[in-house]
Amino acid sequence: MEPKRILEKPLKLAAVVTVIAGLAMAGSCGGKKQAPPQAAPEVATITVTTQKVELTSELPGRTVAYRTAEIRPQVGGIVQKRLFEEGSAVTAGQVLYQIDPATFQAALDNAKAALGRAEANLPAIRSRVERYKELLESRAVSRQDYDDASAAMQQAEADVNFYKAAVETARINLGYTRVSAPISGRIGRSEVTDGALVTAHQPMALSTIQQLDPIYIDVPQSTSELLALKARMKEGRLQSGANQRSVKLLLEDGSEHSREGTLQFQDVTVDPTTGSVTLRIVVPNPQGVLLPGMFVRAVIKEGVNGSAVLIPQQSVSRDPKGNPYAFLVDAAGKVEQRALVLDRAVGPKWLVSKGLSAGDNVVVEGMQKVRPGASVKVVPLGVETTN
Repeated sequence: MEPKRILEKPLKLAAVVTVIAGLAMAGSCGGKKQAPPQAAPEVATITVTTQKVELTSELPGRTVAYRTAEIRPQVGGIVQKRLFEEGSAVTAGQVLYQIDPATFQAALDNAKAALGRAEANLPAIRSRVERYKELLESRAVSRQDYDDASAAMQQAEADVNFYKAAVETARINLGYTRVSAPISGRIGRSEVTDGALVTAHQPMALSTIQQLDPIYIDVPQSTSELLALKARMKEGRLQSGANQRSVKLLLEDGSEHSREGTLQFQDVTVDPTTGSVTLRIVVPNPQGVLLPGMFVRAVIKEGVNGSAVLIPQQSVSRDPKGNPYAFLVDAAGKVEQRALVLDRAVGPKWLVSKGLSAGDNVVVEGMQKVRPGASVKVVPLGVETTN
């Protein structure tokens, strides 16, 4: 009986293992269920509308003095005194330097003496001519004597005029010893000191005066931008706006200048080195904030686009080549990829010139979850989307 029991135990163990394996297989087959269908991803969209937008261009520029006068002496001599404070405001006609006037005063006195001598001789010569004229009729003097007397009188009159001009010239030169300001403005440093020798019309300026109120701003604009602007005007995409010639200025620290400028003119010559034309702006500068040579940014009004299409910058993506595109959702809830042509950034939005029209629904949030042709669920903008 012992051998029979030993054989029965392995048979029972094998049967138990077979039953467990069958139950496991049956459980696994019976427990497998079909996965539920995936819900459509949620996206937030905006509906494209057209609006009226004033377009501007922000261009760099440099300030230039409204008027500049280099002070040079018109007579030579020794500078006796500088009569202004460097860096101060001066007015037209204010005396800036005094040149030693002694020699010029002597020249004026000499010219006046010569004029007096010529004028003293003239009455006697004139009287002689009048007497000779009366005697000529009675043939008491010859015709030659009368002609000589007339010639002498004309020469005396010419001498008087000559010395009058000499007196005026000497007076002008004496006045030039007081070097005065030709314009009002702010004067810079003096290049000479008291006791310096200066010459008439010397190449080195004694000092320079610059009128800073108002002040010019020269802004270069590329010819390509200028042609594009003219094209938009011609096509009717831009119309002239109100007060179009006014210009807003941004200083180097980013702050806005308190006064707006006025676009004065556009140069007619293109700079061959930069391919740009210069726009000149005149700006009031009563507080002297703007100084010559400063860099500023000018916000120039181009015109008004009456049917502009603006979309948030976050709704625009770019392909590997850098071309912009956006995702749109049609009436059936399908996603479409649309290529765009962008004009410029207007604040936090892109101005779209081609690719969109009023009524299009553009995806703003949830773009990373969609692909062209996929179905999506549209939710209000600002509501957090879910997968």
